[in-house]
Amino acid sequence: MERHDCSHDSSAPLTPNMLSGAGTQYVCPMHPDVLEEQAGDCPSCGMVLEPLSFDRVLLEDDTELREMLSEFWTSVPFTVALLSLAMGEMIPGVEFRQWLGSNQFGWAQAALATPVLMWCGRLFLVRGWRSVVNFAPNMWTLISIGTLAAYCFSLIGIIYPNSLPRSFQGEMGTVPLYFEATAVIITLVLLGQVLELRARGHTSKALLDLLDLAPPNARIVDFDATERDIPVSEVSISDLLRVRPGEKVPVDGEITQGTTTVDASMLTGEAMPQAKRVGDLLSAGTLNQNGSVIMRATGVGRDTLLARIIEMVASAQRSRASVQGWADVVAAWFVPLVVICSAATFVTWMLVGPEPAISFALVSSVSVLIVACPCALGLATPMSIMVGIGRGAREGVLVRDAEVLEFLEVAEVLLCDKTGTLTSGRPVVDAVESFSHFSEEQVLSIGAGVECASEHPLAHALLEAANERKLGLPAIQNFEAVAGQGVTGDNGGQRVIVGNLTLMKRYGIDTRSYSSHAKKYCDQGATVIWVAVDGILIGLVAITDPIKDTCHIALESLRSAGMRIVMVTGDDRTTASAIGKRLGINEVHAEMQPEQKHALVKSFQEDNKRVVMVGDGVNDAPALAQADVGIAMSAGADIAIESAGVILVEGDLRHIAKARYLSTSTMRNVRQNLFFAFVYNSISVPIAAGVFYPFFGILLTPMLAAAAMSLSSVSVIGNALRLRNIKF
Repeated sequence: MERHDCSHDSSAPLTPNMLSGAGTQYVCPMHPDVLEEQAGDCPSCGMVLEPLSFDRVLLEDDTELREMLSEFWTSVPFTVALLSLAMGEMIPGVEFRQWLGSNQFGWAQAALATPVLMWCGRLFLVRGWRSVVNFAPNMWTLISIGTLAAYCFSLIGIIYPNSLPRSFQGEMGTVPLYFEATAVIITLVLLGQVLELRARGHTSKALLDLLDLAPPNARIVDFDATERDIPVSEVSISDLLRVRPGEKVPVDGEITQGTTTVDASMLTGEAMPQAKRVGDLLSAGTLNQNGSVIMRATGVGRDTLLARIIEMVASAQRSRASVQGWADVVAAWFVPLVVICSAATFVTWMLVGPEPAISFALVSSVSVLIVACPCALGLATPMSIMVGIGRGAREGVLVRDAEVLEFLEVAEVLLCDKTGTLTSGRPVVDAVESFSHFSEEQVLSIGAGVECASEHPLAHALLEAANERKLGLPAIQNFEAVAGQGVTGDNGGQRVIVGNLTLMKRYGIDTRSYSSHAKKYCDQGATVIWVAVDGILIGLVAITDPIKDTCHIALESLRSAGMRIVMVTGDDRTTASAIGKRLGINEVHAEMQPEQKHALVKSFQEDNKRVVMVGDGVNDAPALAQADVGIAMSAGADIAIESAGVILVEGDLRHIAKARYLSTSTMRNVRQNLFFAFVYNSISVPIAAGVFYPFFGILLTPMLAAAAMSLSSVSVIGNALRLRNIKF
């Protein structure tokens, strides 16, 4: 039986504007609580706002990178010239100060430094000012204070040199200038920003690759059997489309004619082609290999699996792990402490430092401000999360938000639904038995007639068996699904009940006379569906659901990772035990209602266990939502998918092991980045303050501080990008 949802026609194509629109909001990467209706800068810190929705245009938009590159390359010649001028006195025979005169020498440096600070570094000054007036101290606060302190002191030194105390002047009565430090700091920070923006661009590659999967056109088959190419945007639900060998599938659909093999590796990460026949589903973006098929469109535009994958990955990459909140709190306190430390450093050097004290004081205090910029700390978590989630998407593991990765790493208990999770999810009717005066065909026809409105995999098995036998299906009214038990409906005034033993007991239908019949099939691992009419049992249907080929390997991998495997299913105890025994699962909970699955998850959590729940049906939704991490199959019920934190594009348990490994790798990478950031600051701040100068003569100049600060950010970015190459 074919089902079509004609009430909602999401015909918007998977094109540049698919997931964006006039209502797009923009969020600050440093202050996620800041939401604006228009693109621009964050009112708190001045950072460029990022769109909550996205499209190809936004992903490929490198305006900010190009602007930063322009500012960087503009600053380079000024900075090189300034360094040559300021450091020229170190070269024998070069006497710029004597050639130009002391006053002109200072003004020449100011002329070179001013464009770098006021033009190339204007964005940093704006961000720093906003951080101060909004009481939101951040890295821009420190950079702005440090560069302005060095620049303003130098400017005062050449305009009003005699207004400064004698201790601020050198042996020749001249004031030391730090214009070159200002320019070098700005140039190095610009370089760090360029590297960061380029790294962020790499994290969008996974999304761009997914967008590239969608073909621009589809070949529609008209009512008169003629075929023509149309834009994908014009495809509607129920349209018939031909997909020829070597073409990409344009939208989601169901094969109505032909057989083929499909390469779905771009969505699932699995290299083996999948055989497809009539009744099988095709996903947009997958590659048709060697057969020509006709498919009926079942999902277009935003409703395709590909579109949902793109939207989920984009949303997840914007999410924040809880450890990031902790890092933000540290950074918020860290910046004021650094300012205090810088002031204390200045005062200390002025009081006890060697002559000229002002030089040591200013150099050290500015170095503290620059070297302590918490940019590496701010990048540590989001860079790893963005790269890790993008890497998972390439393997068919879709993570809804960053917090899922944190919980999945420490999960101890894995609860698995049976049907569609441990088994193939494509059950087939193995046997039909009739009781009373009904025939087997009547039992199957009545049962399939009620199940035709159900989305459960067992219902599909009944329908396929009835279609194979070319049985007519009765018209059913007042259909009702009882989650985890079965379905009911009216057939010409007769009440039909189709379901498991629990449903039969619920309606007072006695099955004891035929329990031996059912047991025979259950002992073989089959599921027994009872069929009753007006309270009288008329037969049973035995349905088998083959265990997935990769199930044993996947479960063994998860056990070796330290996870406790538990089966939870609505099937009867005998069938569930038989499947559990074959899979080596000792802990089996059978005949479980949705509320019981939910309660089981809570019971484990009350024992302080982190729980992962895997399922794909409506009856799994409460447990998926309650679990610390819910994992659903992309082919499962919509409510199950919405309740889960991880979606597996391919219904293969090995992807759960991949998800676990992804979380472990990503969170380890986060901890490494945080370690780099904290160790860097722990070591560099005391050096910049001059703590080791009395003992070893080590003193960090502002220029070296800026280089070290940029290097710390680069190290964090480089470490995060390693996640792109992890092997599963």
